[in-house]
Amino acid sequence: MVRRAAHSKKKVIVIATGGTIAGVGDPGKTAGYKPGTLTAEELIGENPLLEEVAAIDTDQICNVNSDDISTKDWLEIARTINQRAKDPEVAGFVITHGTDTLEETAYFLNLTVKTDKPVVLTGSMRPSSSVSADGPMNLYEAVCVAASKKTRGLGVLVVFSDRIFTARMVMKTSTYHVTAISAGELGAIGMVRDGQVFIYENPTKRHTKDAPFDVSVLNDLPKVAIIYFSVDADPDLLVYAAKHSDGLVIAGAGAGEFSVAFKKVIEKLKLPVVISSRIDDGIIIKENLLCKNTVASDNLSPQKAAILLRLALTVTQNKREIQRLFDTF
Repeated sequence: MVRRAAHSKKKVIVIATGGTIAGVGDPGKTAGYKPGTLTAEELIGENPLLEEVAAIDTDQICNVNSDDISTKDWLEIARTINQRAKDPEVAGFVITHGTDTLEETAYFLNLTVKTDKPVVLTGSMRPSSSVSADGPMNLYEAVCVAASKKTRGLGVLVVFSDRIFTARMVMKTSTYHVTAISAGELGAIGMVRDGQVFIYENPTKRHTKDAPFDVSVLNDLPKVAIIYFSVDADPDLLVYAAKHSDGLVIAGAGAGEFSVAFKKVIEKLKLPVVISSRIDDGIIIKENLLCKNTVASDNLSPQKAAILLRLALTVTQNKREIQRLFDTF
Protein backbone atom coordinates (compact mmCIF):
# COMPACT_ATOMS: atom_id res chain seq x y z
CA MET A 1 0.00 0.00 0.00
CA VAL A 2 1.40 3.36 -1.03
CA ARG A 3 -0.04 6.80 -0.39
CA ARG A 4 0.46 9.05 -3.40
CA ALA A 5 -1.25 12.39 -2.76
CA ALA A 6 -2.21 15.02 -0.23
CA HIS A 7 -4.45 14.34 2.77
CA SER A 8 -6.90 17.08 1.77
CA LYS A 9 -8.17 15.22 -1.30
CA LYS A 10 -10.71 12.42 -1.33
CA LYS A 11 -8.97 9.09 -0.92
CA VAL A 12 -9.63 6.28 -3.39
CA ILE A 13 -8.12 2.85 -2.89
CA VAL A 14 -7.05 1.17 -6.14
CA ILE A 15 -7.00 -2.61 -5.65
CA ALA A 16 -5.09 -4.31 -8.46
CA THR A 17 -5.57 -7.93 -9.54
CA GLY A 18 -3.88 -8.03 -12.96
CA GLY A 19 -5.64 -8.64 -16.26
CA THR A 20 -5.25 -7.02 -19.67
CA ILE A 21 -5.20 -3.54 -18.17
CA ALA A 22 -1.88 -4.57 -16.60
CA GLY A 23 -0.76 -6.50 -19.68
CA VAL A 24 2.29 -5.89 -21.86
CA GLY A 25 3.14 -7.33 -25.28
CA ASP A 26 4.66 -6.46 -28.62
CA PRO A 27 4.37 -2.70 -29.23
CA GLY A 28 1.17 -1.81 -31.06
CA LYS A 29 -0.38 -5.28 -31.03
CA THR A 30 -3.60 -6.18 -29.23
CA ALA A 31 -3.04 -9.95 -29.03
CA GLY A 32 -0.25 -12.20 -27.79
CA TYR A 33 0.47 -10.11 -24.67
CA LYS A 34 1.10 -11.21 -21.10
CA PRO A 35 -1.67 -10.10 -18.72
CA GLY A 36 -0.86 -9.13 -15.15
CA THR A 37 2.57 -7.63 -15.89
CA LEU A 38 2.32 -4.06 -14.59
CA THR A 39 1.90 -3.44 -10.87
CA ALA A 40 -0.69 -1.17 -9.29
CA GLU A 41 1.97 1.47 -8.79
CA GLU A 42 2.96 1.35 -12.44
CA LEU A 43 -0.67 1.68 -13.55
CA ILE A 44 -1.10 4.73 -11.35
CA GLY A 45 2.24 6.20 -12.45
CA GLU A 46 1.18 6.06 -16.10
CA ASN A 47 -1.99 8.03 -15.36
CA PRO A 48 -1.08 11.42 -13.79
CA LEU A 49 -4.64 12.76 -14.13
CA LEU A 50 -5.73 10.44 -11.32
CA GLU A 51 -4.12 12.65 -8.68
CA GLU A 52 -6.26 15.56 -9.86
CA VAL A 53 -9.33 13.55 -8.84
CA ALA A 54 -8.30 11.89 -5.59
CA ALA A 55 -5.50 10.84 -3.32
CA ILE A 56 -4.65 7.34 -4.48
CA ASP A 57 -3.63 4.42 -2.29
CA THR A 58 -2.90 1.03 -3.84
CA ASP A 59 -3.28 -2.58 -2.77
CA GLN A 60 -1.91 -5.37 -4.97
CA ILE A 61 -4.06 -8.44 -4.21
CA CYS A 62 -2.66 -10.51 -7.08
CA ASN A 63 -1.39 -9.99 -10.63
CA VAL A 64 -2.95 -12.65 -12.83
CA ASN A 65 -5.06 -13.31 -15.88
CA SER A 66 -8.64 -13.08 -14.58
CA ASP A 67 -9.25 -16.70 -15.57
CA ASP A 68 -6.99 -17.52 -12.62
CA ILE A 69 -8.93 -15.43 -10.09
CA SER A 70 -10.03 -17.73 -7.26
CA THR A 71 -12.39 -17.79 -4.31
CA LYS A 72 -9.39 -16.99 -2.13
CA ASP A 73 -8.86 -13.77 -4.09
CA TRP A 74 -12.55 -12.88 -3.83
CA LEU A 75 -12.52 -13.30 -0.08
CA GLU A 76 -9.35 -11.24 0.28
CA ILE A 77 -10.76 -8.40 -1.84
CA ALA A 78 -14.05 -8.36 0.10
CA ARG A 79 -12.27 -8.35 3.46
CA THR A 80 -9.87 -5.63 2.33
CA ILE A 81 -12.76 -3.40 1.28
CA ASN A 82 -14.79 -4.10 4.41
CA GLN A 83 -11.83 -3.24 6.61
CA ARG A 84 -10.60 -0.15 4.76
CA ALA A 85 -14.10 1.24 4.28
CA LYS A 86 -14.14 1.94 8.03
CA ASP A 87 -11.62 4.74 7.42
CA PRO A 88 -13.63 7.99 7.16
CA GLU A 89 -11.00 9.44 4.79
CA VAL A 90 -11.71 6.74 2.19
CA ALA A 91 -14.28 7.87 -0.39
CA GLY A 92 -14.36 4.73 -2.49
CA PHE A 93 -12.58 1.83 -4.16
CA VAL A 94 -11.48 0.88 -7.67
CA ILE A 95 -10.58 -2.69 -8.61
CA THR A 96 -8.55 -3.26 -11.77
CA HIS A 97 -9.44 -6.66 -13.18
CA GLY A 98 -9.28 -8.80 -16.30
CA THR A 99 -12.45 -8.69 -18.37
CA ASP A 100 -13.01 -12.45 -18.72
CA THR A 101 -14.34 -12.88 -15.18
CA LEU A 102 -14.86 -9.24 -14.20
CA GLU A 103 -18.64 -9.70 -14.08
CA GLU A 104 -18.30 -12.60 -11.63
CA THR A 105 -16.01 -10.75 -9.22
CA ALA A 106 -18.29 -7.71 -9.40
CA TYR A 107 -21.39 -9.71 -8.52
CA PHE A 108 -19.64 -11.58 -5.69
CA LEU A 109 -18.57 -8.27 -4.16
CA ASN A 110 -22.05 -6.84 -4.69
CA LEU A 111 -23.29 -9.54 -2.29
CA THR A 112 -20.45 -9.46 0.24
CA VAL A 113 -19.05 -5.95 0.78
CA LYS A 114 -20.64 -4.12 3.72
CA THR A 115 -20.33 -0.47 2.78
CA ASP A 116 -22.33 2.08 0.82
CA LYS A 117 -19.10 3.70 -0.39
CA PRO A 118 -18.60 3.22 -4.14
CA VAL A 119 -16.82 0.04 -5.20
CA VAL A 120 -15.99 0.21 -8.91
CA LEU A 121 -14.42 -2.42 -11.17
CA THR A 122 -12.71 -1.64 -14.44
CA GLY A 123 -10.25 -3.17 -16.88
CA SER A 124 -9.39 -2.97 -20.56
CA MET A 125 -9.68 -4.89 -23.79
CA ARG A 126 -6.27 -3.78 -25.04
CA PRO A 127 -2.95 -4.17 -23.23
CA SER A 128 -1.02 -1.11 -22.17
CA SER A 129 1.49 -1.61 -24.99
CA SER A 130 -1.09 -1.56 -27.80
CA VAL A 131 -2.13 1.28 -30.06
CA SER A 132 -4.96 3.27 -28.42
CA ALA A 133 -4.90 1.29 -25.19
CA ASP A 134 -8.22 1.75 -23.39
CA GLY A 135 -6.97 1.04 -19.86
CA PRO A 136 -5.84 4.57 -18.86
CA MET A 137 -9.20 6.17 -19.73
CA ASN A 138 -11.17 3.37 -18.06
CA LEU A 139 -9.08 3.67 -14.89
CA TYR A 140 -9.44 7.46 -14.84
CA GLU A 141 -13.20 7.27 -15.23
CA ALA A 142 -13.46 4.54 -12.60
CA VAL A 143 -11.64 6.74 -10.08
CA CYS A 144 -14.00 9.62 -10.93
CA VAL A 145 -16.98 7.36 -10.22
CA ALA A 146 -15.45 5.99 -7.00
CA ALA A 147 -14.80 9.53 -5.73
CA SER A 148 -18.31 10.75 -6.55
CA LYS A 149 -21.03 11.18 -3.91
CA LYS A 150 -23.57 10.41 -6.64
CA THR A 151 -22.61 6.73 -6.63
CA ARG A 152 -22.85 6.04 -2.89
CA GLY A 153 -25.38 3.36 -2.07
CA LEU A 154 -25.73 2.05 -5.64
CA GLY A 155 -23.93 -1.21 -4.93
CA VAL A 156 -20.86 -2.43 -6.76
CA LEU A 157 -20.45 -0.82 -10.18
CA VAL A 158 -18.44 -1.42 -13.34
CA VAL A 159 -17.07 1.47 -15.42
CA PHE A 160 -16.03 0.75 -19.00
CA SER A 161 -15.85 2.86 -22.17
CA ASP A 162 -17.58 5.88 -20.61
CA ARG A 163 -20.52 3.85 -19.25
CA ILE A 164 -21.53 2.82 -15.74
CA PHE A 165 -23.11 -0.60 -15.12
CA THR A 166 -24.46 -2.42 -12.08
CA ALA A 167 -22.60 -5.52 -10.95
CA ARG A 168 -25.76 -7.57 -11.24
CA MET A 169 -26.36 -6.84 -14.92
CA VAL A 170 -22.89 -6.33 -16.37
CA MET A 171 -21.57 -8.89 -18.86
CA LYS A 172 -18.83 -9.37 -21.43
CA THR A 173 -20.30 -9.48 -24.94
CA SER A 174 -17.29 -9.49 -27.29
CA THR A 175 -13.90 -11.18 -27.47
CA TYR A 176 -12.10 -8.11 -28.79
CA HIS A 177 -14.12 -4.88 -28.96
CA VAL A 178 -13.34 -1.97 -26.63
CA THR A 179 -17.06 -1.82 -25.75
CA ALA A 180 -17.10 -5.51 -24.85
CA ILE A 181 -18.39 -4.79 -21.35
CA SER A 182 -22.12 -4.14 -21.52
CA ALA A 183 -25.37 -4.94 -19.70
CA GLY A 184 -27.56 -6.56 -22.32
CA GLU A 185 -31.13 -5.40 -22.79
CA LEU A 186 -31.23 -3.38 -19.54
CA GLY A 187 -28.21 -1.22 -20.38
CA ALA A 188 -26.07 1.22 -18.40
CA ILE A 189 -27.29 3.24 -15.42
CA GLY A 190 -25.03 6.20 -16.11
CA MET A 191 -22.04 7.59 -17.94
CA VAL A 192 -18.82 9.54 -17.47
CA ARG A 193 -17.89 12.52 -19.61
CA ASP A 194 -14.68 14.50 -19.10
CA GLY A 195 -14.55 13.33 -15.50
CA GLN A 196 -18.16 14.26 -14.74
CA VAL A 197 -20.39 11.48 -13.42
CA PHE A 198 -24.01 11.22 -14.60
CA ILE A 199 -26.42 8.73 -12.98
CA TYR A 200 -29.84 8.08 -14.52
CA GLU A 201 -31.07 4.87 -12.89
CA ASN A 202 -31.07 3.46 -9.35
CA PRO A 203 -30.97 -0.35 -9.00
CA THR A 204 -33.81 -1.83 -6.95
CA LYS A 205 -32.38 -5.27 -6.26
CA ARG A 206 -30.86 -5.50 -2.78
CA HIS A 207 -27.07 -5.57 -2.39
CA THR A 208 -24.00 -4.92 -0.19
CA LYS A 209 -25.11 -3.95 3.34
CA ASP A 210 -28.57 -5.45 2.77
CA ALA A 211 -27.20 -8.86 1.78
CA PRO A 212 -27.14 -11.56 4.49
CA PHE A 213 -23.83 -13.10 3.47
CA ASP A 214 -20.90 -12.81 5.91
CA VAL A 215 -17.55 -13.86 4.43
CA SER A 216 -15.45 -12.53 7.30
CA VAL A 217 -14.82 -16.01 8.74
CA LEU A 218 -14.98 -18.08 5.54
CA ASN A 219 -11.93 -19.76 4.01
CA ASP A 220 -13.82 -21.19 1.05
CA LEU A 221 -17.29 -21.41 -0.49
CA PRO A 222 -19.52 -24.41 -1.27
CA LYS A 223 -18.88 -26.03 -4.65
CA VAL A 224 -21.35 -25.38 -7.46
CA ALA A 225 -21.01 -26.84 -10.95
CA ILE A 226 -22.53 -25.33 -14.09
CA ILE A 227 -23.86 -27.86 -16.61
CA TYR A 228 -24.39 -26.54 -20.14
CA PHE A 229 -27.26 -28.16 -22.02
CA SER A 230 -27.04 -28.77 -25.77
CA VAL A 231 -28.40 -31.32 -28.21
CA ASP A 232 -27.44 -34.84 -27.07
CA ALA A 233 -25.93 -33.51 -23.80
CA ASP A 234 -25.14 -36.57 -21.67
CA PRO A 235 -27.31 -36.70 -18.50
CA ASP A 236 -24.53 -38.66 -16.83
CA LEU A 237 -22.75 -35.31 -16.54
CA LEU A 238 -25.46 -34.32 -14.04
CA VAL A 239 -24.92 -37.49 -12.02
CA TYR A 240 -21.16 -36.94 -11.89
CA ALA A 241 -21.44 -33.25 -11.06
CA ALA A 242 -23.98 -33.92 -8.30
CA LYS A 243 -21.57 -36.34 -6.60
CA HIS A 244 -18.84 -33.69 -6.52
CA SER A 245 -20.84 -30.53 -5.82
CA ASP A 246 -22.99 -28.90 -3.18
CA GLY A 247 -25.33 -27.46 -5.80
CA LEU A 248 -25.83 -27.28 -9.56
CA VAL A 249 -26.72 -24.59 -12.09
CA ILE A 250 -28.19 -25.66 -15.42
CA ALA A 251 -27.45 -23.41 -18.40
CA GLY A 252 -30.57 -24.46 -20.24
CA ALA A 253 -31.72 -23.76 -23.77
CA GLY A 254 -34.27 -21.02 -24.34
CA ALA A 255 -36.18 -20.27 -21.14
CA GLY A 256 -34.08 -22.73 -19.15
CA GLU A 257 -35.20 -25.90 -20.91
CA PHE A 258 -33.52 -29.26 -21.51
CA SER A 259 -34.21 -32.80 -22.68
CA VAL A 260 -36.50 -35.42 -21.13
CA ALA A 261 -33.34 -37.37 -20.25
CA PHE A 262 -32.01 -34.37 -18.29
CA LYS A 263 -35.40 -33.90 -16.63
CA LYS A 264 -35.52 -37.48 -15.34
CA VAL A 265 -32.12 -37.09 -13.64
CA ILE A 266 -32.77 -33.62 -12.22
CA GLU A 267 -36.06 -34.70 -10.65
CA LYS A 268 -34.17 -37.32 -8.60
CA LEU A 269 -31.45 -34.98 -7.32
CA LYS A 270 -31.53 -33.98 -3.65
CA LEU A 271 -29.08 -31.07 -3.81
CA PRO A 272 -30.23 -27.56 -4.87
CA VAL A 273 -30.47 -27.09 -8.64
CA VAL A 274 -30.87 -23.61 -10.16
CA ILE A 275 -32.18 -23.20 -13.69
CA SER A 276 -30.64 -20.45 -15.82
CA SER A 277 -30.25 -20.00 -19.58
CA ARG A 278 -27.40 -20.07 -22.03
CA ILE A 279 -29.06 -17.04 -23.72
CA ASP A 280 -27.73 -13.61 -22.71
CA ASP A 281 -31.06 -11.79 -22.27
CA GLY A 282 -34.36 -12.75 -20.72
CA ILE A 283 -35.73 -14.14 -17.49
CA ILE A 284 -36.42 -17.54 -15.95
CA ILE A 285 -39.61 -17.48 -13.88
CA LYS A 286 -41.08 -20.25 -11.75
CA GLU A 287 -43.64 -21.05 -14.45
CA ASN A 288 -40.74 -21.91 -16.80
CA LEU A 289 -39.40 -24.63 -14.54
CA LEU A 290 -39.62 -28.14 -15.96
CA CYS A 291 -38.81 -29.72 -12.57
CA LYS A 292 -40.66 -28.75 -9.40
CA ASN A 293 -37.58 -29.37 -7.22
CA THR A 294 -35.53 -26.63 -8.93
CA VAL A 295 -34.99 -22.89 -8.42
CA ALA A 296 -35.58 -20.16 -11.02
CA SER A 297 -32.58 -17.90 -11.57
CA ASP A 298 -34.58 -14.79 -12.50
CA ASN A 299 -32.38 -12.99 -15.09
CA LEU A 300 -29.01 -14.06 -13.69
CA SER A 301 -26.56 -15.64 -16.10
CA PRO A 302 -25.37 -19.16 -15.24
CA GLN A 303 -22.07 -17.85 -13.85
CA LYS A 304 -23.79 -15.30 -11.63
CA ALA A 305 -26.44 -17.81 -10.56
CA ALA A 306 -23.58 -20.05 -9.43
CA ILE A 307 -22.16 -17.24 -7.27
CA LEU A 308 -25.48 -16.54 -5.58
CA LEU A 309 -26.08 -20.25 -5.01
CA ARG A 310 -22.61 -20.68 -3.47
CA LEU A 311 -23.31 -17.82 -1.07
CA ALA A 312 -26.88 -18.99 -0.41
CA LEU A 313 -25.56 -22.39 0.65
CA THR A 314 -23.52 -20.69 3.39
CA VAL A 315 -26.78 -19.66 5.11
CA THR A 316 -29.41 -22.25 4.11
CA GLN A 317 -30.05 -25.61 2.43
CA ASN A 318 -33.78 -24.97 2.11
CA LYS A 319 -34.82 -24.73 -1.57
CA ARG A 320 -37.73 -22.43 -0.82
CA GLU A 321 -35.42 -20.04 1.02
CA ILE A 322 -32.88 -20.27 -1.80
CA GLN A 323 -35.63 -19.29 -4.24
CA ARG A 324 -36.44 -16.30 -2.03
CA LEU A 325 -32.79 -15.23 -2.19
CA PHE A 326 -32.84 -15.47 -5.99
CA ASP A 327 -36.01 -13.40 -6.07
CA THR A 328 -34.35 -10.76 -3.85
CA PHE A 329 -30.77 -10.47 -5.08
